[in-house]
Amino acid sequence: MAPLRLAIGRDLETALPALHRGGGRSPLTRWEAAAALAVFLLFVTGIFSIYLTMPQAEYGKILRLPRTLSDVRVLKDDLAVYAREYRANFVLGYCSIYIFMQTFMIPGTIFMSLLAGALFGVIRGVVLVVFTATAGASSCYFLSKLIGRPLVSKLWPEKLRFFQAEIAKRKEKLLNYMLFLRITPSLPNTFINMASPIVDIPFHIFFVATLVGIIPGSYVTVRAGLALGDLKSVRDLYDFKTLVVLFLIGSISISPTILKRKQTYE
Repeated sequence: MAPLRLAIGRDLETALPALHRGGGRSPLTRWEAAAALAVFLLFVTGIFSIYLTMPQAEYGKILRLPRTLSDVRVLKDDLAVYAREYRANFVLGYCSIYIFMQTFMIPGTIFMSLLAGALFGVIRGVVLVVFTATAGASSCYFLSKLIGRPLVSKLWPEKLRFFQAEIAKRKEKLLNYMLFLRITPSLPNTFINMASPIVDIPFHIFFVATLVGIIPGSYVTVRAGLALGDLKSVRDLYDFKTLVVLFLIGSISISPTILKRKQTYE
């Protein structure tokens, strides 16, 4: 168990990175920092509790969060049998770690998505990734609702003003716009998760847009997990052709808004 704790411990050092960016004093008040710490410790306790219930096996010695393509390849080979024999335990652990990473903006979920494809195939992998990514984004949404305003205002002031202005112009077709943002890489998902409650995007719209909008991107990433040997860089996942397809799909989602504006001007 010790190797796993050390491995996760190193990754947990990157949690809540927004608290340390840019130097200077933390934008959070003592109460907000305490609330964030309480949620953080709750997640960590849950993850270790899940690990303690997992069957003891040699795979526990090398289990760690993937940070590179090489890590994903190693984990695929080392965890394939374990994931097959103890599927329920493995999926529970996978989901808890993925949700934790998204909640606290810890980099690396793209490698977790690749791992899902490598271990479970396209269909089950996409279902798993969409479920965990939606749950993680929703968790981040509510955490940001609690403490996010000072963080987002400090980290992305200009981007937040732009986002707020765009949301104000699209109140009637907000779901279409959110779908466009989720499908295309127009804005980082981390920013969308954190900024959405601050600009008063209702949770039901956020949830539906996330659940549906991340499917195309998740499919691209999970499918790439089946051919890890051919993947040289994460950048290869989103080549020009893939980006064009994503933007075309995203454009379909906002076409009702464009047509309505055209009719209004006419």
